[in-house]
Amino acid sequence: MTATNERASADWLLDDTLAPAVDGDSLAPLYEAAERGELALPFCAVCALPVELDQEICDNCGSSEQYSRTVELRGTVHSATLMHRREPGLVRVQKPYPIVDVELHSGHRLVLTTVRPADTAPAIGTKVTIGFRHLGNVAIPAIDTLEDK
Repeated sequence: MTATNERASADWLLDDTLAPAVDGDSLAPLYEAAERGELALPFCAVCALPVELDQEICDNCGSSEQYSRTVELRGTVHSATLMHRREPGLVRVQKPYPIVDVELHSGHRLVLTTVRPADTAPAIGTKVTIGFRHLGNVAIPAIDTLEDK
């Protein structure tokens, strides 16, 4: 399925009104890279330690300088659960859906759901490949494929 086709249909999980505003958002580099099918995440500009998306100060050296670069679209499930939450008008699905904490090969950790609907959560240690779902006009990282441990 191409990115154009994915955008033509609504996101499987959330209503498009929940799409983030990209202009001026601190996560703009993430969203811009995601639109190209890449994952760009922040690193400390002084010591190159991976930093969290909303982290302002490096845990290692205390620097506030950062840069973004693309990282490999692969990781491992650190933890996972099924979310049993229904919010009519916001959450589209009526069944539980997976929320997964993935440790990427870059050292970053992201909490994601899946590109396509799923009614089970992957096991801890499962290898995953990151893809993208579209919420409104914004590409968002999500788990695309699961691999054997």
